[in-house]
Amino acid sequence: MSSTVFLGNLPTWVTADDIKAWLVADNLVADSVKVIRNPETQESKGFAFIEAPNEEEMNLIIRRFDRAPLEERLLRANPAQPPRPKGVVRPAMAGPGGAPAGAPAPGGDRDRSRRGGKKHRKAGNAPQSAFAEELAKAL
Repeated sequence: MSSTVFLGNLPTWVTADDIKAWLVADNLVADSVKVIRNPETQESKGFAFIEAPNEEEMNLIIRRFDRAPLEERLLRANPAQPPRPKGVVRPAMAGPGGAPAGAPAPGGDRDRSRRGGKKHRKAGNAPQSAFAEELAKAL
């Protein structure tokens, strides 16, 4: 079993060195810390992975950081899930009656009270404001 901790809901300024310093301050051990970043902007995506040397240390790290307050937010820490193979799509959440989301409700048509019905659709692709018109011209 993996001993990797998912640490989420981090402010974007948090670095791997910050997390390592927090671990050292609490006498916790990690083999590695990786803050996940947007490859284009290099800005943190707000989560990190902490590789613990064993399952016991992983549990100590989770107990220390799960729901810990930081800048008016609560951090989330739990065992990391194994990565999904690329190209695998997660199944849709179940809708009414256990049907997949977006599927017609059992016994009839789609619920017409939801947004997106015919009466809520805009006519054509006409811009809705002066700003939208300028944006459409620029694109």
